Amino acid sequence: MLEPLYTPSNCKPAFQLRWSLALFPYAELPSPDSWIDGLKRGTEGDGVRVLEYRRRASDVWQFLVSTQPNVAPPQVIKSVKGRLQNLVRHTHPKAFRRNFSLSSLGDANRASVEQYVSDQLGHHRMADARIQARLARYQLAFPDADLSQPVFSDHGRYVYNLHLVFVLSERSSDVSVEFLDATRDMVLKVARKKGHELSHLAILADHLHMTLKAPYECSPQEIALSYLNNLAYAHGLRPVYQYGYFVGTFGEYDMNAVRRSGTSAG
Repeated sequence: MLEPLYTPSNCKPAFQLRWSLALFPYAELPSPDSWIDGLKRGTEGDGVRVLEYRRRASDVWQFLVSTQPNVAPPQVIKSVKGRLQNLVRHTHPKAFRRNFSLSSLGDANRASVEQYVSDQLGHHRMADARIQARLARYQLAFPDADLSQPVFSDHGRYVYNLHLVFVLSERSSDVSVEFLDATRDMVLKVARKKGHELSHLAILADHLHMTLKAPYECSPQEIALSYLNNLAYAHGLRPVYQYGYFVGTFGEYDMNAVRRSGTSAG
């Protein structure tokens, strides 16, 4: 079995991973003054940071959190819900119902992010019109993909959308048909194999963008490294992309929509 070229230890990601988590207590919780500091300290050890919180109703609490790339969506729920349950256990031995809702968020909403990826070739125009026309064939949209639709587990609802960006090593460029075809074909192969619902793929001379809905069991780090290692395989076991990547979350609502009535966690 081939050893992966890209690993968590040799890749330096840039990331912006944020989520809105709704939990449903059986009864009204104690004042957050009694638990918010402990919750923040505990979750940060899990790679989860509580940014804001609010009580939407006596039986609905919403948390805005950010995460590290190695944290998969179920770990977000386990961290916040489990640690909060521990903090209120003396008065609420079984504080929460089993159901939950976790939605990915970004500074821009889904429509804006997908439009941004669709417009990449216009943002990075080539001086040679022939190369521009060639690259146009590698700006792909998949209209059957609907990233607005949630995925359900036995007890919860997930919206898990990612924007990934890979940059060629040393910011080089390659516009050969062979390179572009191999890149496109491998991205599509990985998406099919891993159950990723691609909505847009933009392959440029020196980098690529993609937007996708991911299986909730997988961390952003796992997803990014899977593409990088398979792309290396497609190009002769060469690390053609940098040892790093950008990964960001997005969803139907942007951060401002969630924050309007939120309470800062400090």
